[in-house]
Amino acid sequence: MRSPAAFSPRLVTAGAVLLSLLPLGLFAGASWFARWVRPSGDEWCFLPVVRDQGFMGLMDQFYFTDNGRIANAVLVGSYAAYGVAGQQWFAGISTVVMLALLWAWAAALLRHTGWRVPRGVPLFSAAMVLAVFCFASTNTYKTFFWPASSVSHTFPPVLAAAATIPALLAVSRRGKAFAVASAFVLGAVMGTLSEETSVVALALLAMTLLLDRGLFPAGRRAFVRAWCAAAGAGILVGTAVLLTSPGSRNRRTRHHADSMFAPESLSASLRGYTQVLHTLVTSWQYVAVVAVGVLLGVLLRRADGGIPRPDRRAPLLLFAAAVALLLSGYVCLVIAYPAFGPSVATSNRLWNDFLFPMVLLLVGAGGLLGNLAARRYRPGVRPLAAGAVLACVCVTAVLAVSLRDLESDMRVRAGAWDRQDRELRARAAAGATVLPYTPLVISKMSEPFGNGGKRPWPASCVATYYQVKKVTDGRRPST
Repeated sequence: MRSPAAFSPRLVTAGAVLLSLLPLGLFAGASWFARWVRPSGDEWCFLPVVRDQGFMGLMDQFYFTDNGRIANAVLVGSYAAYGVAGQQWFAGISTVVMLALLWAWAAALLRHTGWRVPRGVPLFSAAMVLAVFCFASTNTYKTFFWPASSVSHTFPPVLAAAATIPALLAVSRRGKAFAVASAFVLGAVMGTLSEETSVVALALLAMTLLLDRGLFPAGRRAFVRAWCAAAGAGILVGTAVLLTSPGSRNRRTRHHADSMFAPESLSASLRGYTQVLHTLVTSWQYVAVVAVGVLLGVLLRRADGGIPRPDRRAPLLLFAAAVALLLSGYVCLVIAYPAFGPSVATSNRLWNDFLFPMVLLLVGAGGLLGNLAARRYRPGVRPLAAGAVLACVCVTAVLAVSLRDLESDMRVRAGAWDRQDRELRARAAAGATVLPYTPLVISKMSEPFGNGGKRPWPASCVATYYQVKKVTDGRRPST
């Protein structure tokens, strides 16, 4: 039986297009603000390697010396090859790529289910979810503006979600074969791109295989198993390539990685994980992604115009996914603890690998709530939808203010960095071999002489960047 339309499709489409301008405006502004990005942290080391040894030199350093992440090196080299300009363009380019992937994923999911929403809603949903993921972070600079962090922890979980697109669209035998092959290839890429995202993906794949009988119809089960097996095999192959690399062995030795299994390390990781979860749960901005889900649930319609009834197994899927994400999130902190120590509880970029699927989970939970309201409490649907829209608008406004404040800090640092850069280059050109460098810290980024001088690598990388023997702390009077 066809249900009466609660909303005018044309009005909803126009509203969705207008609402999309809010998160898209955030990304446009943030991409423009990225012109103030200047080298800091790992970029001090990456930029001179690419400058002096080329793209392949950086790949060699990653594989043989640093960490073994080959796919990571390819992405880092793609922006480091353009120097400082590459860092500045990275935010805008990565925004377009991630938004396109998430928009395509939303469209594929709708096509797979056979459900419909008014035009403009998928774009708004994808943009709003991505905006909250990138800008509601406790350290937006590291999540969005710092390319090295984005390559390792912001882009990979989005890519992992998008990897399911071929499986969602596969209908024919050829389409299913392509989906299985692409799952293996993308899994292998993921294994050499981000260890943490690989852990989360493996946990979700294992959950899917364990519960496939309860989640999928019999005719689809064989394909689902083949796809999950191919994706898991690809991740394991990529991870094996990473773990057997000289760079990964060096990293494990340098950070005493075997200590991650020590009882004190496991308990400290658990304490840090508890702190992370508390931070996330008390970050009210994530209410916007629940609101996006509620809107989707309210607006979803079958092809005949009726309100769809989600499969009775949907709550089981959400619960199982939540358990898998909670467990894999803890594992992510366990493997990061030897390198980061207690700071795993505050290094927000490490959370993104499991945070993004958690955000998608919140969208799903909101969708169930919105659909329930649309089916049982129709008089209250319009106020509920209006409240969801208001929540998205309020969160967008808060994120815009936060971005404006960060832009001010970035602009100040960029001006100071440019002045110091010109002075240091002039001194180096005049023959100086030792330069005084004044640290210019932003958003807790690593700079020379920070952390009480316990990390010497930034200073040595800055010296290499300016092609001198040594840099000294410019804050101390020369003797």
